[in-house]
Amino acid sequence: MQKKLTITLDEKVYEGLHRTIGARKISRFVEDLVRPHVVHPDLESAYAEMADDTRREKEALEWAESTFKDVTHEKA
Repeated sequence: MQKKLTITLDEKVYEGLHRTIGARKISRFVEDLVRPHVVHPDLESAYAEMADDTRREKEALEWAESTFKDVTHEKA
């Protein structure tokens, strides 16, 4: 669900946003900037979702195994 928010900006900031980002893209731009600072992810469910991705898990395991093999042959 989205909520409408009215904010006040310096005129030069607004003009810069309008010129650089575009008239209909400012809300998304601001949301993308603000979100990481105010919405904290549910890490447990995010990790569970990643673990359910079997292709990704297979690639990660293969990478980890190949890296481990490289390290075991190095001299201290």
